[in-house]
Amino acid sequence: SSYIMSSMFRMAGRPAAIQAAAYLSVAFAYNNNNNGKSSNCEPHSPPPALLQKQMSTRLNNKKDDKDEEQKVAAPAPPKVETTTKPVPQHTPEQPPAPAAPAGMIGTLNQKITGDFHGLFPMRQLWKPRMPYPLWDYDWDGRKPKVGEDGEEDRERERFVRKNGVTRHIILIRHGQYDETHKEDEHRILTELGRKQAELTGKRLAEMIKGVNEKFGPCNVKVLRVSDMARAKETADIIAKQLPTMDGGGGGGVERSLPDADLNEGRPAHHIPGGKARQSIIDRTDENHPRIEKAFQKYFYRADPPSEEQELPSSTTTTATEEEQSTDENTDTTTTTTLKPNPKHEFEIIVCHANVIRYFMCRALQLPPEAWLRLCIFNCSLNYVTIRPTGTVSCRLLGDIGHLGHEHSTFSMHHGFNW
Repeated sequence: SSYIMSSMFRMAGRPAAIQAAAYLSVAFAYNNNNNGKSSNCEPHSPPPALLQKQMSTRLNNKKDDKDEEQKVAAPAPPKVETTTKPVPQHTPEQPPAPAAPAGMIGTLNQKITGDFHGLFPMRQLWKPRMPYPLWDYDWDGRKPKVGEDGEEDRERERFVRKNGVTRHIILIRHGQYDETHKEDEHRILTELGRKQAELTGKRLAEMIKGVNEKFGPCNVKVLRVSDMARAKETADIIAKQLPTMDGGGGGGVERSLPDADLNEGRPAHHIPGGKARQSIIDRTDENHPRIEKAFQKYFYRADPPSEEQELPSSTTTTATEEEQSTDENTDTTTTTTLKPNPKHEFEIIVCHANVIRYFMCRALQLPPEAWLRLCIFNCSLNYVTIRPTGTVSCRLLGDIGHLGHEHSTFSMHHGFNW
């Protein structure tokens, strides 16, 4: 029997050997019980029904024995500690470690080589301070430092939000210009471009003067411009349309000197796009630092208000009796004068399409490599607000509602079928 079992184990495996052992044990038990009843010495095979029943019983017993062995060999479950740990006392939150500055990887003095997905050098990829889509609350370096008293910090933030100044930045692309020349001094506005600038100035004038108490006048502090001919000509035409802010704006809108940092250029690589040529890589190295410098120069939150400062929100004043005429023929009914809201300050920047697109991506903390996905028409209004707490919102993007279809262009393209 041992020879038969070992042979079956080698040929058919363990299950067949177990069945063979069960068969032999049943057969031997049957012959022992019927040893005296047999007429010869040969063993008798048990009846099939009895053999099947007893084999099933023996196999089940072996399975139960195996299960019991596994239960005994199983490791004891780990003891669970029931002792309660003391609850730690509350401690003020520590300020997080300062994040690495934002910028192109190559400008952060990081030794990195290779290409970004075969498109452009990895060193020219923009790296934000916070991973997208998290918001960097200290993007302009003006976020108040966090103290140990969390409640005091929250109270201070509420005070800044209520009494701080919101900065409004309106970016305007120049009007259509003559692109047949290479020299900048000859790339002046076309007749259509001058009309676009005039219409844009009239729209800004309406914003500055205001309509009523709900749509009050806007306190435009300064008009800025790049140092390129087409932008300066556009700014000159716009400035002629702007009104003098009698009693509200301090004698009109201030004109700043032309700023070459606002000149047109390639601010960054763009995605989607093919593999950048060496000339494009060189132009990006040349123009990006200048355009990024301009962004940091003009985009920031206003200085925080002092504890004693609480600015009024009303934009109306009532004329006194001394200010009203004493002429009998003059209507002496009380009059109101619209004045700009001191909690809001506006700046107008006349520059170029690529620069504006880059500024919008940076201000909204979107990847700068997305700048070419935006389309900025000639003399369009692109408008962001910077709250005193540092949050930024886009109010207008590529707005040409003041131009009408007959004056709408993107460079030399007219209308929208291009």
